[in-house]
Amino acid sequence: MECIGMRAVWSIADNIVSPLGVTTAENYSHLRQGVSGVRLQEAGVWWDEAVYAAAVNSLPAAPGQSRFERMSLLALRQALADKTLPSEKTVFILSTTKGNIDQLGQDLPRLSLHETATYLAHAAGLHHSLVVSNACISGVLALIVAKRYLEAGTYDHAVVLGADVLSRFVVSGFRSLHALSAAPCRPFDAHRTGINLGEAAAVMVLTTDPGLAKGKRIRLRGAGVSNDANHISGPSRTGQELAQAIGQALQASTLTPGDIDAVYAHGTATVYNDEMEAKAFDLAGLAAVPVNSLKGYYGHTLGAAGVLETIVAAQSLHHGEMLPTRGFETLGVSRPLNLSARLQNLSGKRILKTASGFGGCNAALVLEKETNPS
Repeated sequence: MECIGMRAVWSIADNIVSPLGVTTAENYSHLRQGVSGVRLQEAGVWWDEAVYAAAVNSLPAAPGQSRFERMSLLALRQALADKTLPSEKTVFILSTTKGNIDQLGQDLPRLSLHETATYLAHAAGLHHSLVVSNACISGVLALIVAKRYLEAGTYDHAVVLGADVLSRFVVSGFRSLHALSAAPCRPFDAHRTGINLGEAAAVMVLTTDPGLAKGKRIRLRGAGVSNDANHISGPSRTGQELAQAIGQALQASTLTPGDIDAVYAHGTATVYNDEMEAKAFDLAGLAAVPVNSLKGYYGHTLGAAGVLETIVAAQSLHHGEMLPTRGFETLGVSRPLNLSARLQNLSGKRILKTASGFGGCNAALVLEKETNPS
């Protein structure tokens, strides 16, 4: 249950740098048009063979900075362009799984994630930084951690950056698991064969200051986290643990499953993940609620995914529409699921964002559209 007197947390600014654009507006416009950033990347770039992935093709030159840092700083500067946040009351949180891993063996000194976070925070004029690196739930979990800091009054504002880049290290890791698809991925589809990888940097700026959260705004409501401890790289076979995280999020929001208008799922297009999520949504009472996955547009952006996809979910609430699941044609899971296969109207005001990752971790977060008359 939400505690009486607990401070509300709102999103007041955001930005996405991805293969679909360098602003949130560009990204959302391309999503509405059905454009995908997933392409067949030529052999020798990310792997010895050609591989389907979503890569950012051009970034501003900056000597002494890695691709990861250049992409991250571009996203940060645009998200904070018209914001002046007091550094002592603002926390910077970096969500990433690999950071500057592509710089191994190079001269860049910032290989440790905490060093990278400190560097990016200082570049944004902020002094307090921390890292959330918890597999594929990192982005959603970073937003939950920020929300809890703000609710507790430890900080008044938070800047949450989710970022990861493609590299031979990452590609080889997923190849070793036989998880990569030889074609564009197909979340929840009967013919899905695995994931496509992607890269992006996404930023959300959060506040508890009603004066900064004017007009149409998105509130971060309840959240839940769980771990099934099933396997280092394989999810629960029952979906009970993700359902538990969803239940926590609903309870903390003082909501029921009937109050949720849409679900933005993790939807990686692997056989086991999609099956687990379908079971979890069914157990959580959400089988009839429209569901989608964004992986067909961005690939799996790892530590960026949760932040990026939460921003897109917020845009869906603002625009009153549900985006389709690119690549989906025929339901391929054992539980009923209301997959969004086309752009459709969304008349409600609440979206549930979920994420699941290696080690059995799960996270769920409720977003709610509000209108502030002032």
